[in-house]
Amino acid sequence: MSDPMKIKLDRTLCDGFGICAKHAPGYFSLDDWGYAALIGDGTVPESDRDAVMRALLDCPVHAIIELGEHGPLGRKPVVGTGDAPEPHLASDDSEAISEFVR
Repeated sequence: MSDPMKIKLDRTLCDGFGICAKHAPGYFSLDDWGYAALIGDGTVPESDRDAVMRALLDCPVHAIIELGEHGPLGRKPVVGTGDAPEPHLASDDSEAISEFVR
């Protein structure tokens, strides 16, 4: 059995769409202007995970964030092997670092 899901709500991002309260009314309430507030401490048991995940995924402004050991959504950071190499930052005379010449 996995650990309970943990979420937080960034109220500064909320635009009052109310989709979260529609999908997971036990975890989100709406104030008089339609802005969301998190009910409880953000701990979501496995039985309610689907409804809360639907609220998270349907939030148009991404104000709901899943917390986890490895960052949002509990995913481990991806270390890409195809990352672009660091640019050579040396410059000659009056040539700018971006290799743009006046």
